[in-house]
Amino acid sequence: MKGTYILAIESSCDETAAAVVKDGRQVISNIISSQIDLHTKYGGVVPELASRKHIEKINPVITEALVGAGMTIQDVDAVAVTCGPGLVGSLLVGVGAAKAVAFAAGKPLIGVHHIEGHVAANYICHPDLEPPFLCLIVSGGHTHIVVVEDYGTYRIIGRTHDDAAGEAFDKIARAIGLGYPGGPKLDKLAKQGDPTAVPFPRAHIDGCPYDFSFSGLKSAVLNYLNIEKMKSKAGSVQRFGVPTGGEAEGTEACPEVFSDGITRADLAASFQSAVVDVLVSRTVAAANALGMDRIAIAGGVACNSALRAAMLTLGEENGKKVYYPDPILCTDNAAMIGSAAYYEFLSGHTADWTLNAVPNLKLGEKI
Repeated sequence: MKGTYILAIESSCDETAAAVVKDGRQVISNIISSQIDLHTKYGGVVPELASRKHIEKINPVITEALVGAGMTIQDVDAVAVTCGPGLVGSLLVGVGAAKAVAFAAGKPLIGVHHIEGHVAANYICHPDLEPPFLCLIVSGGHTHIVVVEDYGTYRIIGRTHDDAAGEAFDKIARAIGLGYPGGPKLDKLAKQGDPTAVPFPRAHIDGCPYDFSFSGLKSAVLNYLNIEKMKSKAGSVQRFGVPTGGEAEGTEACPEVFSDGITRADLAASFQSAVVDVLVSRTVAAANALGMDRIAIAGGVACNSALRAAMLTLGEENGKKVYYPDPILCTDNAAMIGSAAYYEFLSGHTADWTLNAVPNLKLGEKI
C-alpha cells in the first residue's frame, strides 16, 4: 500500500461524509449521508436537527468509508476533518469524531478549511491541474474569485458584497414555488425558459471590477412577483392562491404564466442568466488581466449547467482551459477534504488536540 492515505471527515452543514483518499488525487472510498429529506419540509437546513443527525450518522459513515476502502484505521497515515466555516454544531460533531479517532489510533490530525476542500475537488477530477490558476468559488455561503498561488495559498481578488450566488438561487427558487433544495430545481426549470425574457439588472461596483452583488437582482425578481400579486388581487384572479408544488410549509405559491405572458420558467431562466453572466464575465476578465490561462470552478453552484456551459464558451473564446469537478464532488463531500488535507500534510501543517470548530474561518487562514 504505497502512497499516503488520509481518512477525511466532513460535517459542516447537512451532509455527514467520510472518505479515504490516496495522495490527494485518488478516491478510494467516498461515503455521503444526505439530510435533504429531513430538511425539505422546513424549506432549508435546521441547524439543531442537522447536528443531531450528524451524531447519529458519523460513526457508521466513518466505518463504511474504511470498509469500502478495504482498510482499517491503522492503515491510514492521517485523519482530516473540516473545522470551518459552517454550522458550529455540525462542525463540532465532525471535529470531535476526528479527534477521537486520531487520538485512539495515534494518527496525525489535520484541520481543513471547507472552501479549500471545494477547490481541491478539482485536483481529484483533473490530475493535470496544479497551481497557479484562477478559481471561481460559488456556493451557498461564498462567492469569491481567487488566485490559487500554491497548494493552501490563496489570494482573493473578488468577492460578493451581500448575498452569495447560491444563497440567491435558493431564495428565488423558494419565491417562485420550487422549494428546497432550490439551486438544482431552478437550474432544471430554467432549461425550459427564455433567458432574455426579463431584463434583470447586473450590478457593477465602482472600483471593484471583480466583485459581485446579488441583493439588487434578488430584489428585482421579488418586486416582479409582488407586482404580479397586486395585479392578481386587483383583478380578483387568485392566480397566486394555489401552491405549485413547493414542498416546504411557507413556500410561495406561483403561477405558471404571469399577466404579461412571461412564464415561471422564463423568470427562472432570466434570473439564472443574470447571475451566470456576472460570474463568468468577471472571472474571465480577471484571468485576462492577470495573464492566467486556467480557470477552475468550485462549490455547490459549480454543478449549475448554465454556469458550466457559459464558462466553457467564454473561456474558450479567450484561450482559457476550464476545469470543474464531477457533480458528486461539487456538493459537500469528504473526498475533497482528503485531497486538501494531503497537501497540508505534505507541508507539515497538522493540528493538535485543541483543534476546534471555527464557523467563520477565513479562506487561507491556518488552523
